[in-house]
Amino acid sequence: MAQGIWIVAEQREGELRKISFELVSEARRLADTLGQSVTALLLGSNIKEKAAQLGTYGAEKVIVADDERLATYTTDAYASVVAQLAQADEPAIILLGSSVQGKDLSGRLAARLGVGVAQDCVAFSIENGNLVAKRPIYAGKAYATLTYKDSVPQIATARPNVFELNQPDESRSADVVDGQFNLDDSELKTKVAEIAEEAGGKIDLTEAERIVSGGRGMKGPEHFAVLEALADLIDATVGASRSAVDAGWRPHGDQVGQTGKVVSPNLYIACGISGAIQHLAGMSTSKVIVAVNKDPDAPIFQKADYGVVGDLFEVVPALTEALKKLL
Repeated sequence: MAQGIWIVAEQREGELRKISFELVSEARRLADTLGQSVTALLLGSNIKEKAAQLGTYGAEKVIVADDERLATYTTDAYASVVAQLAQADEPAIILLGSSVQGKDLSGRLAARLGVGVAQDCVAFSIENGNLVAKRPIYAGKAYATLTYKDSVPQIATARPNVFELNQPDESRSADVVDGQFNLDDSELKTKVAEIAEEAGGKIDLTEAERIVSGGRGMKGPEHFAVLEALADLIDATVGASRSAVDAGWRPHGDQVGQTGKVVSPNLYIACGISGAIQHLAGMSTSKVIVAVNKDPDAPIFQKADYGVVGDLFEVVPALTEALKKLL
């Protein structure tokens, strides 16, 4: 009989990503409701020493799949290993992050196991022993509540920065075991030849606690320096709307929205962004939204917790100077 909740941890260059701890924290809450255990899967190369961290957040067991071919993520290698481990132990629920990696892996994993998957979820609960998932639809205009019928395991992805993070407890520990799997080179159709990283090492938008975004109202790439100054002061990451990216003012990796990155920071400051539905779909679950726009009828104000009607080139520098004095 299938039982237990699994999470698939994410690591980059040997370091666990924040979504991994969010997944363990949420799985712990769900498992307590079911009276079952939490198991974390950790894939990588020379990664075993990181497994203990997952135990402090609530995992009772960590299965480590350690292989040099798993050092960097590839769909076929990761899907093969996770599927083999899941078929051997038969968990009831598998949670992954709704990151670029998690969305890609969850789809391939679900296909291999012959089950469905609920993507980009913002809430989970348990009803009659089954997982119930809540996710935004219609570009964030509504929410759908999904459950599973005759589907084991029940697979879902969780939107980063949405679920409450447990405080790590060093008194808790996990049983760390080596996963048993067979990774056939003939099945691996892709490999990572090179990773080109941007200079600066800024926090990825999907994991950022604070984001300052600019849109068409920035008038040009050189004016994003105004936002960079504010972002540096409050330890934020700079984002952009699709119109700013399409104009070539910012790289695609900075795009927030339905066709970019979906974010849920504690603070989202939108500067010169009118608030097209595609952009709102990517940031509407932010905890606090601040909008600066000279158009009082801009749709962004309908979503904003705080709005400033004015010229962003006057408002943002003034805000930056005020924060300098305060901080």
